[in-house]
Amino acid sequence: MTRQEIERQILTLSLFDRAEIVQSLTKTLSIGGKGITKTLGVCGGEACIAGTRIAIWLLVEAQQLGISEAQLLQDYPHITAADLVNAWAYADAHPEEIAVAILANNAAA
Repeated sequence: MTRQEIERQILTLSLFDRAEIVQSLTKTLSIGGKGITKTLGVCGGEACIAGTRIAIWLLVEAQQLGISEAQLLQDYPHITAADLVNAWAYADAHPEEIAVAILANNAAA
């Protein structure tokens, strides 16, 4: 199978499935990143960068407010650019979940 054939097949998949493929490929390329986890009792069970309490919705909201990736990496020195790639892929695959989490956080503030 050629790369073009694989690409055509991938493009027929749902956004979620494409994001899962991207995450799997990222791991095989040794780009790194901690991955994304949801843990009951940690950040309300929201999706976070694995091993941290940095919620994906928080990063998305920061980006929406104009905070650059460079600034996020400076503000959170224990995460990497690969972690941000994984966060953006997760957010793209789960837009409703992220939007609800942002709204819930803003309502609680």
